[in-house]
Amino acid sequence: MTTAEANKPLAVGLRVIIAEKGLKNLYVAKKAGFTAQELSDMLNGRRLIKACDIPKFAKALNVKLDDIYAVGMRGGD
Repeated sequence: MTTAEANKPLAVGLRVIIAEKGLKNLYVAKKAGFTAQELSDMLNGRRLIKACDIPKFAKALNVKLDDIYAVGMRGGD
């Protein structure tokens, strides 16, 4: 399994939630404690999204942890 495949549900969920909230990736990255490049790498499968990263994103986006994965699994319908 590649990093991109492992990240897919979370990366899709993050992209969809960020877009729905009308936020910029840079804002979300900084609020979660990452650089814009680190977030880009995670969203594009160049860096693994670790379990310890998910609460940071959830807090930055003001969503529940499960929401990120759930949105990613349904593809942002």
